[in-house]
Amino acid sequence: MAIRHFLSTQDLSRDELERLLDAADGYRNTKFGDALRGKSVALLFLNPSMRTRTSFELGTWQLGGHAVVLQPGKDAWGIEFAPNAVMDGDAEEHIAEVARVLSRYVDLIGLRAFPKFVDWQEDRQDKVLKSFARHAAVPVINMETILHPCQELAHAMMLRDRLGTKDFRGRKYVLTWTYHPKPLNTAVANSALLIATRLGFDVTLLCPTPEYVLDEQFMQQARGNVAESGGSLSISHDIESAYGGADVVYAKSWGALPYFGNWGPEKPIRDAHRHFMVDEAKMALTNNAVFSHCLPLRRNIKATDAVMDADYCGAIDEAENRLHVQKAVMAWLAGPAPA
Repeated sequence: MAIRHFLSTQDLSRDELERLLDAADGYRNTKFGDALRGKSVALLFLNPSMRTRTSFELGTWQLGGHAVVLQPGKDAWGIEFAPNAVMDGDAEEHIAEVARVLSRYVDLIGLRAFPKFVDWQEDRQDKVLKSFARHAAVPVINMETILHPCQELAHAMMLRDRLGTKDFRGRKYVLTWTYHPKPLNTAVANSALLIATRLGFDVTLLCPTPEYVLDEQFMQQARGNVAESGGSLSISHDIESAYGGADVVYAKSWGALPYFGNWGPEKPIRDAHRHFMVDEAKMALTNNAVFSHCLPLRRNIKATDAVMDADYCGAIDEAENRLHVQKAVMAWLAGPAPA
């Protein structure tokens, strides 16, 4: 029987997504459980983390399990992921052994591994995550690679609460690029696009120029989502029309993919669009919209103090929800497989 992983929300049915969100609601109301009693979770961080590490460690403990945190290359051996590699570099062991050995020790494996930011055609294949899933004999959880499905669930949970409904059809959702002095990973933007279109929103992707449109594989999945959900998807480079009448504004910075690995020429374009920062004037154009961001956020660069401190900002709620939704995901994966 195939192993059940949590790599992308696109792999789950809408009903499965709703059940996970309902379960997360339950964990918010009842902090402790025994879904992981006697079980262990390996959490591998190839990149830094604050919310992800804290929420997964605490969530595992609150469900009665034990989490082992590993940082390959720091407190664990460096790992080679390429098949047929001649391992004459820094890596001391291959994923084929790492995943299989960990599978003998633990019941779940979480992985956080950002792109290398050198070659997008390579990074967009998400080989590190897929290698773990291919070699592991236990469920693997995506803790952020080129997607961030745990953030998607936390975001969806926050929107349920703030909008007071599970039916988002007819609501306008703006996914806006916002300025950052460095080019960042597209993972959260990709994920926001996928979950918003999956939930039936009328989604507007607002970005400075066509170069900042997200990877076609995610745009294509989003178009498929709206065909099923009854929502819509449009691309805009005009701030006023995009914000106009919005019910949700979700902000994220990301680098323009055509400049991946050659960021020098992208910097002037990015710097010319500092005015994309979310502020009170932009939010005043909306339909009393909910604002959020995945965090961390540079205040008065990505969004102003006034926006972050406003009652309509759901970023802290969304961050809290990471704990609840991840408990739901781990309990689901550790439970009995469907017949």
